[in-house]
Amino acid sequence: MPTSAPPPGAVTTVVVVTWRGADHVTDCLDGLAAQDRPHRTLVVDNASDDGTAALLARHPSRPRVIRLRRNAGYAGGLAAALAHVETPLVAWLNDDAVPAPGWLGALEDTLAGDARLGAVGSVLRLPDGSVQSAGVRLTADGHGADATALPPEHRPFGFCGGAVLLRTETLRRVGGVPADFFCYYEDTDTAWRLRLAGSDIAVCPDAVVSHRHGASSRPGSPLFHRWNERNRLLMLLRCAPAAVAARELARFATLTAVLPLRRARRAGPAVPEAANFRVSLRCRVLADVAARLPSTLRQRAEVRRGSVRSRGDVWRRWAGQ
Repeated sequence: MPTSAPPPGAVTTVVVVTWRGADHVTDCLDGLAAQDRPHRTLVVDNASDDGTAALLARHPSRPRVIRLRRNAGYAGGLAAALAHVETPLVAWLNDDAVPAPGWLGALEDTLAGDARLGAVGSVLRLPDGSVQSAGVRLTADGHGADATALPPEHRPFGFCGGAVLLRTETLRRVGGVPADFFCYYEDTDTAWRLRLAGSDIAVCPDAVVSHRHGASSRPGSPLFHRWNERNRLLMLLRCAPAAVAARELARFATLTAVLPLRRARRAGPAVPEAANFRVSLRCRVLADVAARLPSTLRQRAEVRRGSVRSRGDVWRRWAGQ
């Protein structure tokens, strides 16, 4: 579709990935149009079939749109967009997030103020005003978990990928976005690779977005849990110390094996009803990881070649904080 010329002085391309976003993507684009910094807007439409394309075509901000032939997920959409980014900075923004007018300016100023930073995350607030994410912490078992309070010195382990600003060439240098993740953990995986490559990460308390969490996905659904469990294990295999990755993979497989016995004998702790404790789903996760293991180990070697910090150093500094 035709687009207007990029505004003078724009140093950031804001990438919005949408799928069936007709109910909320206009609010997101309105929020971007109200920013007090010039920028380019690039929307990746994941083959939406709900009228999203027509909304994008008539939005007054006239964003550039890349329409994919199939739904490649959030990670796949971000990866597809990266090849089209020509600005030194790139922002990721969920299509169900509405940035405050000073959001982009606060992120750009924070990144410009510290050359060591590879990424600056935002504070994501739910519609009721509560904090969904003020950065991402790395748990003792290798999960990426949203922090709901600002970390010391505003330096978390990672960032929520729903609203973040990154240095474009730094992102490319560490391998871009793991498109095969489809959804979830692409942000924590990216944070791992940035830290291994020597970059720091911050969260900016003045960069605020309102987030309708789950408007484009179904948190708690079987697919949500499958992507989360699979991608956490793939991330650890790609980025974490070998002992940690092997331990967590073995723990996942062992729990999968004993769950039927626990249920049959009613022995040990009660088994949660969540979908990620269904044996069939967990077996699917293990099959997914096994099928991807050769390529994941090749990616692990690529991550190592681009690292200036050891995996062990990053793990000891951040895990369990």
